[in-house]
Amino acid sequence: MSRHPDGSAGQPQGESNQSPPRIMPPAYLLIAVVVMVALNYLLPGQQIVLGPWRWAGVVGIVAGFAIVFRIWLIFQRRKTTIVPGQQSSELVTSGLFRISRNPIYLAMVILLVGVAVSLGSLTPWLVIPVFIFIITRNIITLEEAMLQEAFGPAYAEYRARVRRWI
Repeated sequence: MSRHPDGSAGQPQGESNQSPPRIMPPAYLLIAVVVMVALNYLLPGQQIVLGPWRWAGVVGIVAGFAIVFRIWLIFQRRKTTIVPGQQSSELVTSGLFRISRNPIYLAMVILLVGVAVSLGSLTPWLVIPVFIFIITRNIITLEEAMLQEAFGPAYAEYRARVRRWI
């Protein structure tokens, strides 16, 4: 049995009353990118980012991947899981987690913004709010319930102090 910051004993790592998500976040991200590209070519709408300015989207794409990689390294060092549906052994509240309770999903949104800028047309932007809604509904609410169950008052205090997105 693992000990938590509030001193209480919790369930063994990897166990939870919550069921894991059927579709993992990287799959949602890949689906969103594919839909954005399809919309750009099938129903492009007005071009809102022209010519060489579309290269600015690379910044968002690289930044999104870099943030996810950085957070993955933090989770590796702390020996806790990054996989939704698996029980965390530690509540990470430092670094980017001081700004957002979900910096990985925020990084995915930054990446999608980069893709939309790179594509240049209006319709790919429609995918971003849908992605945010689906990730919030299908992943974040599950993770929040698991963290509340595992870390109790420590998570409740963190949740009160730090916003879900930014």
